[in-house]
Amino acid sequence: MSIRFHAVLFDHDGTLVDSEGQHFVLWNQVLAPYGFALTLAQYKDFYAGVPTDANALDLVERFGVKESPEVLARLKNESAQAYLQTAAFPLMPGVRASIDQLQAARLRMGVVTGARAYAIAATLRSHDLAAAFETVVSADDVVHSKPAPDCYLLALQRMGLSAKDVVAFEDTEHGVAAAIAAGLACVAIPTEMSAGHDFSAATVVVPTMQDAVAWVLAAN
Repeated sequence: MSIRFHAVLFDHDGTLVDSEGQHFVLWNQVLAPYGFALTLAQYKDFYAGVPTDANALDLVERFGVKESPEVLARLKNESAQAYLQTAAFPLMPGVRASIDQLQAARLRMGVVTGARAYAIAATLRSHDLAAAFETVVSADDVVHSKPAPDCYLLALQRMGLSAKDVVAFEDTEHGVAAAIAAGLACVAIPTEMSAGHDFSAATVVVPTMQDAVAWVLAAN
């Protein structure tokens, strides 16, 4: 059987690494001086899997936080950078074994994320994964991040691949929307943080990373 997929593109937060809980904590640290705190339900509904700049704008527009979105985004990025200087987001369950399986099957891999470049660099460095991914596209590389398709289109361009040859792994509604808009197949792997999202646009929804890899390998 001819190979259906030539590459797998991983989202970062909630897909490669278990980071959304820490992002929730960091956002509330940033917001505390303004007299505002997000509930976990609010974070899940509005902010999980959404780039920092978009989150900051929404906080101002939805909840009336008395600060500019630009300042809120800067404070959040500074907070996350400080955290990653002394800690690392843990890998999601099954990630390392899944990467090994995909490498053994000779599938190419990349990371496509709405996170900033410093966060992905910390993950790849801390977990010794840089060699596994031939390209990394972050929010720093595009004008319009997820749910726009730009980040995925840039990854395809860099890798010299057509959308039909690539599958994305995503854990949020916004991520799925970006991948599908770029023409990719998309395997949704909901987490506890994103379980309430609408995954109807995904090609398939599976419970674990291992199931996502099994689906890809079965298609090839």
